[in-house]
Amino acid sequence: MSYSVFVDTALQLPAPDVEALIEGRVIAAMPRIFIEPGRSFALYPANISINLLPHEQYYRSSFLPIAKNALAQLNSETVLIKAWARCELCQILNDPESLEALSQLTVWTTEALQQTLLQRRYIFVTHLRVYLLPQPLEMPVQSSGNFVSLPKSLTVTDATPVLSDTIFAKRRQQLEKLEPPEHPELEELQSAIALLSTTNPKAKQLDTEIKIFLGWSENSPTAKPDPDLAWISAIAQIGNSSDGNTFEKLVRKSFVKLGFANSNTNPKASLNPESTGGAGGLDFYCETPYPVAGECKASKHESVRNNVTAQLIHLGLTHLGQDRFDRSVKIILAAGPLTNPANQAAIGSKMNVIRPETLQKLVELKAKQPGSIDLLQLKPCLEQQPFGEEADAKVNRYIDDVREKLKVRSYIVQLVKDFLERTRSENVELNQLHGAYSMSKPPKQLSREELHEMLVELSSPLTGYAGRIKGENLGRDRFYFLRDLLLDD
Repeated sequence: MSYSVFVDTALQLPAPDVEALIEGRVIAAMPRIFIEPGRSFALYPANISINLLPHEQYYRSSFLPIAKNALAQLNSETVLIKAWARCELCQILNDPESLEALSQLTVWTTEALQQTLLQRRYIFVTHLRVYLLPQPLEMPVQSSGNFVSLPKSLTVTDATPVLSDTIFAKRRQQLEKLEPPEHPELEELQSAIALLSTTNPKAKQLDTEIKIFLGWSENSPTAKPDPDLAWISAIAQIGNSSDGNTFEKLVRKSFVKLGFANSNTNPKASLNPESTGGAGGLDFYCETPYPVAGECKASKHESVRNNVTAQLIHLGLTHLGQDRFDRSVKIILAAGPLTNPANQAAIGSKMNVIRPETLQKLVELKAKQPGSIDLLQLKPCLEQQPFGEEADAKVNRYIDDVREKLKVRSYIVQLVKDFLERTRSENVELNQLHGAYSMSKPPKQLSREELHEMLVELSSPLTGYAGRIKGENLGRDRFYFLRDLLLDD
């Protein structure tokens, strides 16, 4: 349940520091005075001139581009206040040996902290729980004072915290004990990517994912659906029409979307979605991660005759040669039923007959859960019996298996989240979590080792749904929640 707070003052901090707090990059500020825990105030981004060193020396190199951008946005007449904060703790540091550790957990250089300590004799490190305002407040610039009066009092709520309770508690403990950051190399990578994220959508997505993994934010903003879903949703419809040319292009786009590729410039054995094989050419051909040769046959109302299987063999041998064709997975994308001779020929030639609806389901799954389709795991499915029309069922079983695995992993992530919220803990030991999992109603029973394997997978930098603290043995590994694994029903 959210609560309301009355705020009538703002704490002046350097504009880059405020930006780092709003991003969730840090939870600490360095005011000139001691701030009582429990006090609430708005965050006022001030000019950098209040600092002791040039900003190139004051801020760590990984944060410097963001600091410069925050300074460039300052206005000489007005200031924009975007957040308010509550002081949770105010540490007093006067130990030079602790400054390097503090620097690693913040955006300030060790040199900046040393200069501050020389001038002030001690440093106030204020732990701030930051909340976004529903609407930014614009006010005239005020150049002096630690706290400034707001032009009008604000009644704010804690409905929009920058960090969740669990993540903030973990970050606060880390700062209070001056524990080293867990992934400094990822922080460097994030800073480099941040420069590209304003113009490159893929860089922006990766930037968001790294921030979530680092604990700088909990969830992605409402994810925009993959724009490719517009054409993906038409695969079955076009496959069941008489528009064979468009269907062939959609099939090529589908295989590219799934992760197949082809550097072959020969238009007769290509995967270029903007062209087709044309007369005498294969409808599609993939080179990597393994060769796939295929033919497309649109129209639900026409039976697929034996000449389609014969054509795939003839064109495959013509453009690929015996050895490459023999090594290729062979697929016929067909909406209509195969005649009995055609189906027997497909079985004898180890050809998979797949319906447009099944291809659409496969590609939709890839678009909605990008890491879900492993082409190397799909390969045995396509290379093993059954072939012919029965192959469609085995591909559907593969899709169902992937969905089931996603369901189990989503359940585990939610279990970690719920356990921590219920117990008000920062992390949970594997042994505890396995007990909670077994006592719940999971989609699939798992041994402790199986659960551990999935949690390690979910806490890898490439997924970032959970975090992991290694213990002295498997059962002592501890895990914490980072972000939801949402599934599309």
